[in-house]
Amino acid sequence: MKKITLITGASSGLGKEFAKIYCKENNNLLLPGRNLESLNCVKEELNKINSSVDVEIYKTDLLNSEELKSFKTFLEEKDYFVNNLINCAGFGDRCDFKDMDLDKQIDMNRLNCDAILFFNKLVLNRMLENNEGHIINVSSIAGFIPGPYMSTYHATKSYILLLSESISFEVRKSRVKVLALCPGPFESNFVKVAGNDYTFKKIKPMSAQKVAEKGYKASIKGKKVYIPGFGNKLTIFAAKLAPRCLIRVISAKNIKKDI
Repeated sequence: MKKITLITGASSGLGKEFAKIYCKENNNLLLPGRNLESLNCVKEELNKINSSVDVEIYKTDLLNSEELKSFKTFLEEKDYFVNNLINCAGFGDRCDFKDMDLDKQIDMNRLNCDAILFFNKLVLNRMLENNEGHIINVSSIAGFIPGPYMSTYHATKSYILLLSESISFEVRKSRVKVLALCPGPFESNFVKVAGNDYTFKKIKPMSAQKVAEKGYKASIKGKKVYIPGFGNKLTIFAAKLAPRCLIRVISAKNIKKDI
């Protein structure tokens, strides 16, 4: 049995920063994804950080259920024990719901929700058998509030938040820890993919490195939900006190100009 840290979305952004942290902490890494060129570049960078750890790349499409099944078989054949799981893969889309591309929204649900569910179930039982493990599921402050003009994205992040909280309660008597990491805007390729530059102009984003560092420390401490950044914490605290009708309007104005 070989212990390994599994990180999705490691080709860039937050996933890459988490990979650097776990690499420095002497964890062997398994990085699944379909962008082999980017992942191999990350592997080279990680090998320079710590040449004593194994960094393995596995080509798979997280949207494809059959490929995920093959990945499960791969883990079993290798007898890998995933003692750390960090789910960073995901994307958003800023668009009116009536104008949204349905296939893109379905893919968003598959990646942001179905893949998260798959990986959590894939590793949790063995973590419980060994009474050891940390899971970090990347949600967002978007998971706490409605998101007009980014409705699917906000809904998927709410799913991740609630799923993580629920699992963390179920495993509370073990040494397995499940964290819902809920950052606000941070520097990544998210804006380019989601087309949400308006929000990022209004709110100064945190660096992906800082989000990863804070998320890692929160996971080690065994936190269940963590919101990095005082301003983000204050935003969610205020949202819990304000009427939902007001929250919807404020959220919409932060996402779309001239509504």
